[in-house]
Amino acid sequence: MELENGKRELRSVGRDRVTPIRRCLRLPGYDYSQAGAYFVTLCAHHRECLFGEVLDGRMRMNAAGEMVARWLSEVEYKFPNAKIDAHIVMPNHVHAIVVLRGAVGADLRVRPPEETVTNADGDTTGAHKGAPLPRIVQWIKTMATNGYMHGVESQGWPPFPGRLWQRSYYDHIIRDENDLRRAREYIEMNPARWAEDEEYTGVPCV
Repeated sequence: MELENGKRELRSVGRDRVTPIRRCLRLPGYDYSQAGAYFVTLCAHHRECLFGEVLDGRMRMNAAGEMVARWLSEVEYKFPNAKIDAHIVMPNHVHAIVVLRGAVGADLRVRPPEETVTNADGDTTGAHKGAPLPRIVQWIKTMATNGYMHGVESQGWPPFPGRLWQRSYYDHIIRDENDLRRAREYIEMNPARWAEDEEYTGVPCV
């Protein structure tokens, strides 16, 4: 289902299946430093399975996947306004709910406000803002890339093809508590539904 703002929502398919419809482009003019929650997906370049494998419906991270997970856990220490909620490292992608807190914290039951004030320089003004979502995502990708390169050199991890991550990432603005519940459910059930995932390649993971 496409929303008025051009974003697409997480939708339920049947009684117990949740499927995200992902958009790669950011919402034009939207202030991604606003307090709120965002469902984010980072994909490995060429969908290479570098982070582990799914066995018997459970994700088994290898050393590279554990490294990526560690950097996710470091986000709140690097960015005081940010916290990683539910998340999972899959064989060739990462799902995470990134919560951006305002001056008094973010209420996950309420989507970020639609209206922002923009000055002549194109900067939003008014509410206290921390690091915007794109900066946080880029930091995760950079630190994980550096960690992976170190693993290639020191631990014999398989080299990645050109770059570790796809250039952009998918995001979904979480609108309310039900939307948050669906996002958490999708993340929790992702390994069990790996063969149905749009990132599934059928190629054995390294």
